Amino acid sequence: MRSEILDRLAETLEARKSADPASSYVAKLYARGLDAILKKVAEEAAETIMAAKDGAREKIIYETADLWFHSLVLLARQGIHPDEILNELARREGLSGLAEKAARKESV
Repeated sequence: MRSEILDRLAETLEARKSADPASSYVAKLYARGLDAILKKVAEEAAETIMAAKDGAREKIIYETADLWFHSLVLLARQGIHPDEILNELARREGLSGLAEKAARKESV
């Protein structure tokens, strides 16, 4: 059920690629280019960090939703569907984080 939300958002974000930037916030982000999207993701990450430091539960939820949304915009811009991220998380499930990091260092 929760992944249905991601699917609907992915469809909407894909549709916004051809929308008029004057009529859509996301279309405006796409029109401004990758750097603008990256800046927005960084801004939302910083706001999420600040909310967490403040310890305000509702603010953390709100800012994390903004961060996830803008991360989804970034993924859509790069042609990556949320399912690809979910598949990667599923692949990592049950793996030791230490072992996974060590394997990454070995492959570099």
